[in-house]
Amino acid sequence: MAYKSKQMIVMRRDLHMRKGKIAVQASHACVEAILMALAREKRLDQVRVAHDNWVYLDEGAQEPTPLSAWFEAGVAKVCVYVDSEEELLELAARAKEQGFVCALVRDAGLTEFHGEPTFTCLALEPLLPEQVDPLTGDLPLF
Repeated sequence: MAYKSKQMIVMRRDLHMRKGKIAVQASHACVEAILMALAREKRLDQVRVAHDNWVYLDEGAQEPTPLSAWFEAGVAKVCVYVDSEEELLELAARAKEQGFVCALVRDAGLTEFHGEPTFTCLALEPLLPEQVDPLTGDLPLF
């Protein structure tokens, strides 16, 4: 099945986070963006679990959206990176200006970052390539 939409996760490479920390931060951003997108579309009550434990959206009579296409085609995620907090915050601002759901994660800094709360990553809602590629298409894969 071809991917019609994808979720972009943008990490800060300049922080040199441990692999486990990267996984946790990306997971946090991914889940938050999906929940926010489901809530915005008023579809939280349409989330179902198939007999094989796969999560899907019960479409009902609703028109398909990039979010529903994402669930249908296998929840594609792409992780890219930026090299500074400034780049991350600028990307988040541009995404919000375009009306996209954007989950910006700010770590409390308790285990890394010398006790300083630090923006680590962001995830966008699942979007069609033509929507998200102008924002993230030039960023290198993480």
